Amino acid sequence: MYTHPASDATTSKPFLKWTGGKSRVLPKLLPLLPPGGRLIEPFVGAGSVFLGTDYDRYVINDANADLAAVWAALQSRPHEFIEHVSALFVESGLSQEAYLRIRAEFNASTHRFERAVRLPYLNKFGFNGLFRVNRKGEFNVPYGAPASVPVFDVQRYEAAAVKLARCLVLNGGYAAAIELAGAGDVVYCDPPYLDSTSGTSFTGYTAHGFSKADHERLLACCVQAASRGAKVLVSNHDTPEARALFKGWHIEAFAVRRSVGARPGSRGEVRELVAVSQ
Repeated sequence: MYTHPASDATTSKPFLKWTGGKSRVLPKLLPLLPPGGRLIEPFVGAGSVFLGTDYDRYVINDANADLAAVWAALQSRPHEFIEHVSALFVESGLSQEAYLRIRAEFNASTHRFERAVRLPYLNKFGFNGLFRVNRKGEFNVPYGAPASVPVFDVQRYEAAAVKLARCLVLNGGYAAAIELAGAGDVVYCDPPYLDSTSGTSFTGYTAHGFSKADHERLLACCVQAASRGAKVLVSNHDTPEARALFKGWHIEAFAVRRSVGARPGSRGEVRELVAVSQ
């Protein structure tokens, strides 16, 4: 049964940068997470919540096949995966030529493990920690020109591997993960946020994007999970559109500073909400 950790002994931090990551809001988010036997995250991303909590069991899912492959590789072949990834965090990788070569290898490969090995390098050496693909599904983030070799924190990888031993890793749409939820489960959803100016969400994360209709379908899945006895929490921008979507839910709102984004104007302090099922 989950209890909020009193120390870092049972928790760890993400080893990837990720758009919308929850590391900075964990102190505000953790008190909203109720006790339960299992945490289900249909949009796990870099795993700030997964790694920052201590439930008995977990289900993590992501629609991004390459991100899911990283979690799966670290779960099934942790020592080999860590060794291969660390070999890329060297001085010889600190150039645009090296970056473009590894990016091309990533796009050309159909081998799930080999793509997973290259993703942390692309994440830390690429521009601002972005994951962006074109309509063909090709990763196209430019070189970020870091001043020095980014830190490879092996302890974060090892801690994540330990936690993954009590975790089911899925790759697919959010619905399949949410459908597993029932009494005693906690579901935390962190979907691509609704953009009130366009009625859409950030679309670079996968080739298909996440529309307002997807948000409405997600809400329907969450309502069904709550009716089965699960406790459901959903994050989004704090906008009139989002508040209207979660009418009847308990709303907690707060400010958060963002540092991962494609445009300087997209970074800075923004308002977010967490909707909690009644």
